[in-house]
Amino acid sequence: MLNVILGYAELAKPKLTSGDPVLKDIEEIEKAAKRSKDVTSQLLAFSRKQIISPKIINLNEMILSIQKTLARVIGEDVHLSFYPKEDLWQIKFDPTHIEQILFNLAANARDAMPGGGKLTMETDNVHLDEAYCRDHLGFMPGDYVVLAVSDNGSGIDKENLQYVFEPFFTTKDVGKGTGLGLAMVHGIVKQNGGFINVYSEPGQGTTFKIYMTRNLEMDATVEETKKRPAVFSPAMILLVEDDDMVRDMITQMLKAIGYSVMAAATPGEALSICKKGDTTVDLVITDVVMPIMNGRELRDKLRVVRPEIKVLFVSGYTSNVVVHHGILEEGVHFLQKPFNMNDLSHKISEALAGK
Repeated sequence: MLNVILGYAELAKPKLTSGDPVLKDIEEIEKAAKRSKDVTSQLLAFSRKQIISPKIINLNEMILSIQKTLARVIGEDVHLSFYPKEDLWQIKFDPTHIEQILFNLAANARDAMPGGGKLTMETDNVHLDEAYCRDHLGFMPGDYVVLAVSDNGSGIDKENLQYVFEPFFTTKDVGKGTGLGLAMVHGIVKQNGGFINVYSEPGQGTTFKIYMTRNLEMDATVEETKKRPAVFSPAMILLVEDDDMVRDMITQMLKAIGYSVMAAATPGEALSICKKGDTTVDLVITDVVMPIMNGRELRDKLRVVRPEIKVLFVSGYTSNVVVHHGILEEGVHFLQKPFNMNDLSHKISEALAGK
């Protein structure tokens, strides 16, 4: 339902003039829906059920690429410093999750320094031996890239320090936080196979250290962490979605982007369309979980008729459900609901280009 709310809000805004009072109402609806989306995402991150798409990345380059945005998040009265380790090892981690970690820790540090202060980010290569891991519950020996995020804010007392990663725990005033930010960071780190520690002294500040497993793939190519603009080329898209409201909304999104669309309410209907030899279909966008036949089964049947057909999967379900349906395999194009037109446009461009 969040996808439908956000989708129609996005479609409605361009139809209104800047002075239209209805525009402000739609923007408030959109803001509330995005907040609900963020809370849902945080809960999924804490429970480690988010869809993850790990890529080989250089953490230094990623931090540098969003450093200016981080500075805007913390405000002018907080000074941000970054000390990158030279020859930093590569990691295999979901880039979107790295951004979520950085923004959440930056926002947490900002709130701990209401009068301004210093926020420091550092990276390093470390080896954890068995002796260290015996003294740190949950840690495993090996090579890691460490991200340290430190502030000189109010700090956290020992009584509260043990609860900082628990969901809904917060020392902030009512209405100032959900208590999900650090729980989300903890869940993301664990889901990506890492560890996290926190050190704090009241009145001195706080340091979070995140340990991410070193990537050892020999011929790995570092992934580009900056999002390229979506490249549009005309295409005929077959949309397969069993929910009427979602199908209508995505159809309108696709048309607004500029694509031609055929919509099918069932996999059987989609198969019938593709069996017609005179029907052009450049890309199939299909839901993962549907009655009678799921998205993977539909793709397999479509490839009997059209072996070269390209497919983009979409779903609002958690990673456990999607994995159960056999979708998260190497090279599959997947888009998590809810999404906006920009997300959809990028994924379609990637799928059509075969990237």
